[in-house]
Amino acid sequence: MTDDKRKIIGQALARVVERARGGIGRTAIGLMAAGSELGSKELLDGAVLAQAEDPRLKVTAIGPRTEGYDQLEWIETGDAEADIAAAMEKALSEGLIAGAAALHYPFPVGVATVGRVLTPARGRFMLISSTTGASAAQPLQALALNAVYGRAVAKSLGAAEPTLGLLNVAGASQTLRVLNLLKEGGYDLRFGLSRRADGGAILRGNDLLNPGADICLCDSLTGNVLMKLFSAWNTGGAYEASGWGYGPSVGQGWNRVVSIISRASGAPVVAGALKFTAAAVRGGLPEKAALELAAAEKAGLNDILASLAPTEAPAQAEIKAPPARPAGAEIPGVDVLDMDAAVKSLWKEGLYAESAMGCTGPVIKVPGDILEAARDCLKRGRYL
Repeated sequence: MTDDKRKIIGQALARVVERARGGIGRTAIGLMAAGSELGSKELLDGAVLAQAEDPRLKVTAIGPRTEGYDQLEWIETGDAEADIAAAMEKALSEGLIAGAAALHYPFPVGVATVGRVLTPARGRFMLISSTTGASAAQPLQALALNAVYGRAVAKSLGAAEPTLGLLNVAGASQTLRVLNLLKEGGYDLRFGLSRRADGGAILRGNDLLNPGADICLCDSLTGNVLMKLFSAWNTGGAYEASGWGYGPSVGQGWNRVVSIISRASGAPVVAGALKFTAAAVRGGLPEKAALELAAAEKAGLNDILASLAPTEAPAQAEIKAPPARPAGAEIPGVDVLDMDAAVKSLWKEGLYAESAMGCTGPVIKVPGDILEAARDCLKRGRYL
């Protein structure tokens, strides 16, 4: 077990001891309270609804204070999204909030979110793993890790033995072989069963409506589309009326529970996202993820992931990153398959850059003072 995992598990045990001594208090979850296409009131109405439905939840609104919502805690900021995001980061770092629901968050590659839907045919909950972010830069590696992370989220919600099915997307059959290798290695993985006549763990589109598994495994871009369809299929798309948003973040060594909502998420979805985030925090999601990864690694996960890496091209001169700098500006529009090459093209010009996954896809993060120079460089390289 790595030092990061030991640290995360140790922090969880410390919280358990603290609660045992002082009693279980309300779970403080932050909410980015501005930036919605539906207006700030929609976000705040969702926060009030969430507190009414979960008495153990305390919502901290982050943004310009709005009159009429004194029942919420507030961290007041300007109306610029960068100011709100910075205040949310500070509150998470200082422990003022235990988790957050954000309209946008540039997760580092290696971190993804796991969403939750209510399937219409049986009225049964199902997790979608994943919905934003990227568990790994390489697609097959990401799918394999999504299985581990989906199980961690399910267990944080109280599922002891969640079942897993693989949506029939590109790479599903290869991923199934990989997961069977993990299972043979001792990883306690349980597959669901398609309700179609031929059965099996590969899920068809029908199985999204009438599920035979607790977790639907897919890539994050497909998962993102699914979440939008499940939440807004009966409203014409401009208003997400039902669901829990795009779910909490999970990744190796990642100890923050940050859930994503859309700028089209209505109050019911905002409320669901806040309650989902609080449940994941109470269920010890980062610790559950560390334990799941440890179990999968014991079963051979690292060797399997290495075998999925693409064949290396002929050796070229190594391109080293310039000295690290705070990278607060984002450049969207680079294809996920070109991310590594695009970042290195900037390094080659002496421009510091990092790859990340935002809510709408991959982004390249750079310091604000070199934003235009970086954009021009990427255009010359035809990455944009």
